[in-house]
Order: sequence, then structure tokens, then C-alpha cells
Amino acid sequence: MKKIIETIKNIWKIEDLRTRLLTTFLFVLLYRFGTFVVLPGINPVDLAALKSQTSGGLMALLDMFSGGAFANASIFALGIMPYISASIVVQLLSIMVPYFQKMQREGESGRRKMNQITRYLTVGILLLQAPSYLVNLNVQLHQVGSSLPGGIWFTITSTIILTAGSMFVMWLGERITDKGIGNGISFIILIGIIARFPGAVIREFVSRFYESGGGLVMFLLEIIFLFVVIAASIMLVQGTRRITVQYAKRVVGNKQYGGVRQYIPLKINAAGVMPIIFAQAIMFIPLTLAGFANSETASGFLRAFMNNDGFWYNLVFALLIIAFTYFYTAVTINPTQMAEDLKRNNGFIPGCKPGKQTAEFLDEVMSRITLPGSIFLAIVAILPAFASLLGVNRGFAQFFGGTSLLILVGVVLDTLQQIESHLLMRHYDGLLKSGGRIKGRSGGISAY
Repeated sequence: MKKIIETIKNIWKIEDLRTRLLTTFLFVLLYRFGTFVVLPGINPVDLAALKSQTSGGLMALLDMFSGGAFANASIFALGIMPYISASIVVQLLSIMVPYFQKMQREGESGRRKMNQITRYLTVGILLLQAPSYLVNLNVQLHQVGSSLPGGIWFTITSTIILTAGSMFVMWLGERITDKGIGNGISFIILIGIIARFPGAVIREFVSRFYESGGGLVMFLLEIIFLFVVIAASIMLVQGTRRITVQYAKRVVGNKQYGGVRQYIPLKINAAGVMPIIFAQAIMFIPLTLAGFANSETASGFLRAFMNNDGFWYNLVFALLIIAFTYFYTAVTINPTQMAEDLKRNNGFIPGCKPGKQTAEFLDEVMSRITLPGSIFLAIVAILPAFASLLGVNRGFAQFFGGTSLLILVGVVLDTLQQIESHLLMRHYDGLLKSGGRIKGRSGGISAY
């Protein structure tokens, strides 16, 4: 306890860190306030059917990503997922289309152009999703004897408000990245997940005593298993494979350099939590295509991919995670550049010639460690479906692995790592009493 109090005092002494934490806190408050601001012309009392619709299934997951704004018919109802979907499209185009590849090579100016294209695409997606959301809202209001205000003007203004609300959430995420603690978009999603956690725990506790049975013993077993999954997720985020590097001896003047062995820590999950977010954004597409209002009456192909406890949904979800893990690892890790850096610094991997052979060796190692890492990530991601089948409340089951838990673990570790870096840079003790270092999910590469 004394160590915690001392660490908090040290954090408060560092002006830059204090300012960033307070700025992040204020932006989060603003975001949470916005999730309760209902669209003009809608009575919050009439939203019972919408809240019931988002209490389970894929709609519950969508509501969680929006921080509860979807169920509240808030101005932030569409959340941050349209921006993530647009980012996926632009990143895929940067691999397949020469025009986007050229922009990528232009450095900072190219990055700004791609960000601008992503924003325009986000607006386009929002203009398609907003009317669909309003249709669903009208259907749910009819169930309680109410309805949306009539007229095309309400649809136009509400579409503009919903679009502007999501773009404002995107802006908040960017400000948290620039002025706050970092990883703003992921942090926005994290806040929505944390907001749902206390209610999910309470509902599961009540369910075990009054509905599904099992009592306190079963509830405690669930909590223990939850901690086991959290520990496994942390291992997945922090796991590394070390590659030995030998630096050759060289003499400059009267000084000798090199002649030492060091290690390159290659992460088992170099892509971090981004494959989960990308795959989840893709899995929301059937829900958007069917229209939110028709999600409960959809049949055949669409219904199979809107049931997040079903076999086909989880199979495709797992395959997408594995594919995106390889994709994002290829984007963030460049074996050729690593080999060139080693050669430039007079270093080599024992048994490999500098240059092309070293790059091929690093690429082969990354491929081998990425496969088990991606499979483990996929297994953790689909654990909530198994928890639901075993009788766990759907809201609480989302935290037995899955998107929510992995994002929570990844963003929390990244945030703690950044705080620790500020402390160590100012010669204060880190967050761990043992002197160990907190490892982030992506080795310093921000998700967003």
C-alpha cells in the first residue's frame, strides 16, 4: 500500500505526466457524458425495447463497443466502429493499390493524405449506417406504443447528428493520443468495456442465486476461471522469442567496440490486439447489411453470421483473427530493415550471413512464432461462446476472453507501460516493486 501511495505521489510530481492524465480523464468524462445525450425528439423513457434488444447477442457486443450509447439512442450511438472499418479498408488498399502504396512511401505527408481519406470514408459509412439505425429505433419504439417524429427533416437532422457524433468520438480518440496518455481509439473502446463490467458481474451474481443456480460456489469458480484467462491473455500479449545477435569486434582509435552478444526480442503476438478489433469490425458487416431492424428476423446466411454463439460465426471470426494477425505482423515488422540495421551496426546472427540470409531467417522465425500466437489469440477470442454454452450470463460471458478482455488487457498494459516510462525517465521507481519492466502489447507500436 505504501508503494502504491508513493507511486501516485511520483506521478503527480511529473508535470507533463500529470497534465496528460488529467487531459485523458477530462476527455473520457466528455465521452461518457455524450453517451447519455439522447437524440432530439426521442423520449428516453420509451427506450426499454431497444435496451432489451441489446441485452444479448451481436447487438450487445455492438452496444458495448459504443459504451452503451447504442442502447441509449445517444448522439454517439454509432460509436467508433465505422472509423475502424474505414481504417481496415484503407490499410488493405495500401497493400493492393499502387496509388496508396506510393502514398505510404511519402512519409508524413502520405500518412496525412491517408488519414484524410480514412475520415472521408468514415463519413460515407456513417451516412449509410445512420438511417438504418433510425429505422431500427423506430421499430423498437413501436413495441412500447411510441414512434419517432415524422417527416424527412427528422431523418436528415438525426443522420447528421449521428454522423457528427461518431466523428467527434474519433476526434476525442485522436486528442487522447496526442495530448493524453496515448492509444486514443483503443482507449475509447476500453472505456465502453469497463462501463459494462460492473453491471455484468452483478447480473451474473444475481443469476447464480435466483435463476440458473449454482450459488456462491459456482460464482467463485467463474471468477477464478476469469483470472486464469486474464493471466493467459497477459502472457499472450507479453510473450517473446529471443534471437541471439553477435556484434563483431572493431577498433576505432584506441577504443574497442563490439564483441558482445545481445538479443532481439521478437514478440509472439507482434500485432497486439488489432487483429481482434479488425476481425470484429468485419463481423459487424452482416448486421449492417441486414439492417439493425431486421437483425432478429434475418434467416439463412445472415442469421448464422449474426449469432455470436454459433459455430459458423466463431469459425469465421477465428480464421479472420489468424489472417489479420499475419497481415498486421507483416505491416509492423520488416525483417529486411532489421537485417540492414544489424549489418550497419556490425552485428550478425550466428550461423547466418548478414543481409538477405539474415532477413530470410528473421522472416522464417516470425512466421513460425506468429502461427501459434495467432491460434492462441483466436482461441481466447472465441471463449465467450463456450462460456455461454456452459450457462454463464451472456453479458458476463463476454469477459471470458473475447474482444472485450483482450482489448482491456492490451490497452491497460500499454497505458501502464507509458506511465512507467515517464517515471523511469525522471529517475523515479517504476510501477513494479521487484524492478521488472511492464511490457506493452506491441513493443512501442501504438494500435491507433
